[in-house]
Amino acid sequence: MRKQKNISQLNLAYSIGHKTVSTIAKIEAGLENKHYNIEQLYKIANVLQVDIRDFFILSK
Repeated sequence: MRKQKNISQLNLAYSIGHKTVSTIAKIEAGLENKHYNIEQLYKIANVLQVDIRDFFILSK
C-alpha cells in the first residue's frame, strides 16, 4: 500500500514518529520478527488514507 500511494519509507517513518527507516524496512522485509503494533497501524492507515481494516483483509 505504501508503494501504491508513492510514499517513501522515510516519509512514512517520520509520519509515524520514527527517526529512521530501519524499522519500516525490517518490517517490510520480514526481518527480525518485527511487527507493527495497533497504534502504529492506526497512524500508517491515516498517512496512507486507508481504513485500518484494509491491513487485515486476507487474499482468497
